[in-house]
Amino acid sequence: MKFYAKPPVLRKRPILEDALWPARQPPIIAREREAIRSGKHGSGVMSVDYVRPRVCDLVFQLYGRPLHPELFEILASRKVRREDYELTIWITRTGHVLTWENRDVLLTEVAAAADQPLPEKRRLLSYRLRGEHGGTLACAHGISYQTSFQVELLQPEIFLHVHEEILADGGKRGLLHNFQPNHRLALAPLGFVTVETRAGCLFLSSFHTFPEEHTVVKSQSLIEKKP
Repeated sequence: MKFYAKPPVLRKRPILEDALWPARQPPIIAREREAIRSGKHGSGVMSVDYVRPRVCDLVFQLYGRPLHPELFEILASRKVRREDYELTIWITRTGHVLTWENRDVLLTEVAAAADQPLPEKRRLLSYRLRGEHGGTLACAHGISYQTSFQVELLQPEIFLHVHEEILADGGKRGLLHNFQPNHRLALAPLGFVTVETRAGCLFLSSFHTFPEEHTVVKSQSLIEKKP
């Protein structure tokens, strides 16, 4: 039976930016740049809020159980199998779902809308996605989980620069989903998950952009097996 040993202890950690896996090449975004600079960004009939909730309506949660895929709108997915663990990554309309498991422990990290009907059973951590926050959880069998997230409101030009960097990085590694804008001059939201493996530990980073709010939500989690 998979279980946990201790309650969480809050702690802040820096965001990492390392990754694995090839992804699709980024699209040309000249029109998006012009839309930002001309002030026409977001001026279409439909807003990208139609496909993503507002940042203030998001939560970051950790479960000690798997969550059924029918609970989410999965836009991109990847599965990684190793000798000692399995990792499943979903980029969803509202954020991401990351499920890590070995023979003894199962962890599911979720970034989702607060009003999304998710189970309460075996929910181990739950935070509103606001500002900067972090937490740790000591699990059974020497497994530990650490996480931190940060919500950054940026100036439009800086947001565009970050958007371009994520597209470029996603063209080389990681799992990237580029939302289709509802207007040709609208900047599309991005969902990007990266992974780095080292001896005895796994680093998971996510980047979610919200163009209507010029906001980037970043998270970094560490799953470590101690000897």
